[in-house]
Amino acid sequence: MLRTVHALRYVTPLREGGSLPALVEADDDGLYVVKFRAAGQGLKALVAEVIVGELARTLGLRVPEIVLVELQAELGRTEPDPEINELVTASAGLNCGIDFLPGSLDYNPARPGQLSAREASEIVWFDAFTTNVDRTARNPNLLVWHRQTWLIDHGAALYAHHSDRDLVSRAREPFPLIADHVLLPLATALAEADVRLAGMLDEASIAAAVELVPDEWLGDDPATARAGYINYLVARLAPPRSFASGAAHGA
Repeated sequence: MLRTVHALRYVTPLREGGSLPALVEADDDGLYVVKFRAAGQGLKALVAEVIVGELARTLGLRVPEIVLVELQAELGRTEPDPEINELVTASAGLNCGIDFLPGSLDYNPARPGQLSAREASEIVWFDAFTTNVDRTARNPNLLVWHRQTWLIDHGAALYAHHSDRDLVSRAREPFPLIADHVLLPLATALAEADVRLAGMLDEASIAAAVELVPDEWLGDDPATARAGYINYLVARLAPPRSFASGAAHGA
């Protein structure tokens, strides 16, 4: 299970994020980047954060710890900024927190030596698998901390779950937006990454990540929602994987 912490203090907004996440201090003395349930992308962004972040961890990719953040409405009412006041007050309940990495720096595409071809290929493969549209040169969502590269901000992944169509019906779709991936020029070992990473995932490991999502984020029928995510990802993983061949061809 994910740890649950209780928010004590709203520290500062992080305005570079479109959903206005914030740095929040919790009762375990930790600082977390909190994604709010009342933000414009809604609860599905929090669902994607948990599922995709924990699948990345399963594959050995570096992701800061993900926690559930219990927030009281009173935390927002002391904020003078009306936008922040409204957002935080409306987000009372469980939110998603990402461990803050102090002193980390944004990944710089101009310094490609920070990543090996193997690691870049694994990240590109993973983002194609999870349909992450938000790892571009303009917004890499990668941090360099202690000389290692960490993956953050997965709320825009699994974008098919925002559609009115059945999620599983979209499982075999290619992912042409991989052409915009910031690491694609470095991903020269995609065929090897496909074999290695696909072999590390199965229905059980996918289900384990999906089970970490709180019921209250999954609507009126959490069991059906969970099954949809599991079936979608399992079907997407089945060969032949068009997302992997598309990534190898840069489209």
